[in-house]
Amino acid sequence: MGMGTGFGVKHEATVENMRPMRVVVVGAGFSGILAAIRIPERLRNVELVVYEKSPDVGGVWSLNKYPGVACDVPSHSYQYTFAPNPHWSNLYAPGSEIRQYLQDTAEKFGATRFIKTSHKVEHGEWDAADKKWKINVKNLATGETFNDEANILISARGQLNEIAWPQISGLQSFKGKIMHSGEWDTSYDFRNKKIAVIGNGSSAIQIVPQLQAIEGTSLTCFMRSPTWISSAFGDDPMRELGLDPSNTAFSEEQRAALAKDPELYLRWRKAFEDGGNLAHDTTIMGHEIQKAGQEAFRLAMETKLATRPDLVKLIIPSFAPGCRRLTPGKGFLEALLEKNVEVVSTGIEKITEDSVVLNGGQEVKPDVIVCATGFHVSTAPPFPLIGKDGLSLAKRWEHLPETYLSLAVDGFPNLLMMFGPNSAIGFGSLTKMFEAEAEYILAVIRKLQKEDYASMEPKAERVKDFGEFVRGYFKNTVYLDKCRSWYRRGDEVVGLWPGSTLHALEALRSPRWEDWIYESVGGETNGLRWLGNGWSDTQKNGDPSWYLNPNEVEMPVEKTPEENLRYKARPWSY
Repeated sequence: MGMGTGFGVKHEATVENMRPMRVVVVGAGFSGILAAIRIPERLRNVELVVYEKSPDVGGVWSLNKYPGVACDVPSHSYQYTFAPNPHWSNLYAPGSEIRQYLQDTAEKFGATRFIKTSHKVEHGEWDAADKKWKINVKNLATGETFNDEANILISARGQLNEIAWPQISGLQSFKGKIMHSGEWDTSYDFRNKKIAVIGNGSSAIQIVPQLQAIEGTSLTCFMRSPTWISSAFGDDPMRELGLDPSNTAFSEEQRAALAKDPELYLRWRKAFEDGGNLAHDTTIMGHEIQKAGQEAFRLAMETKLATRPDLVKLIIPSFAPGCRRLTPGKGFLEALLEKNVEVVSTGIEKITEDSVVLNGGQEVKPDVIVCATGFHVSTAPPFPLIGKDGLSLAKRWEHLPETYLSLAVDGFPNLLMMFGPNSAIGFGSLTKMFEAEAEYILAVIRKLQKEDYASMEPKAERVKDFGEFVRGYFKNTVYLDKCRSWYRRGDEVVGLWPGSTLHALEALRSPRWEDWIYESVGGETNGLRWLGNGWSDTQKNGDPSWYLNPNEVEMPVEKTPEENLRYKARPWSY
């Protein structure tokens, strides 16, 4: 079966060329679990390991255990498309349910066999001679440090895992209790405590109503900037389904009915997905729907705060909804009206052993300080990641996290990212975005393997082009209005995809391979060496007539295929 060595055939490979490869994934949240499900399903002869620094899988849902933590988009849209869960107890499922869902899904589809929890990646460096990533890993359970290597390194860390403490002088000198929303001490007893809450983003909006309701508490909420409190994102789909939007809890009877009737549950899922995907107009500055939404939010907030005109002035923004992440803060505004809550907009000068000192000298003396200040997002990993010519990703992204389609960076061969910079979604299904990224990454790995490439990296000019597209797109959106937001760095939007969810799915569906630089295994040889030895693996190890199997045959639609709903529903641009 052999061919002459002049053609460059390696290891007598068949046309499938399943040469051995090793993939290392960092992180076992939504993205990392997905990678651990799809890689063994879609690829062969690929050795896989997923390193997760936490004791459990679940990503941000393993980290966030603060009171009130919950999904802030409809749960039926915040799940894998292949693992629909009809048993969510609430339209906005509590964090514990999402964490359990991820753990159950990882177990059901065999992902856990590849995941090593309590393993922290501490260093990664591209070896240009060996064409591999050399990785240092620490076993947090034993303290042991060891080396690993990979043909492909996938960062599935996401954007919400590196805690951002407030930059306030003296914070760590405080002798009382300090905790962060991302490192919650579930054993702490808040009863009869004076609590200082710093921040008014998504986590604070969920935390404040919970702490306010605890026996004997008094809260001082430090809010430097106003924020929109929106109606629940699932209100319209709930009405469409004949449900009461004010009651987001699902009864056992409702859940049983959804589990029993897949068609009914599909109708529910599509209602919530459609609602998210069709809300994109609200992100375009000056659009009629955007202006109407802003007015509706303003009136709703004014109504709830009618007895406190001081809070109306302080909390309701002048910038457009969506400039900061919208959060449907059930109970938040109501909590601010309670007698045991004080809202302070004066800036904090410093923190001492027993007090929070404001600009101007006023002091607040809490028992506990809660920092609801989120995470460092769209940043390089907290460990050194060194690409070609000794350049670190932290240095490369010092001013701006530039990428190619949010997935890769020039100068960092075989480094792929899931939920990296510019991959979050303003409205629509974030989890479907994860799935689209996974499909793209699978295609990259398969191309490396099948076509005998040692490395791939995006062209620098394509990274530059994507950055220009991002800047051009966001010019006319609400995201660049006058506000401070986690998905911005100055006047650059670094967290969000430049377009709708459906735009992202189509953009990622079919890779533009001409945007990449390739290096062949063993150097440059015949460009068609991937044709192998003239044989197919299916002749020896598969089904020699696989193309006759009914599930492999795509039947043409008779007479008028252009009218077929399947082809209307999905774009086929190329």
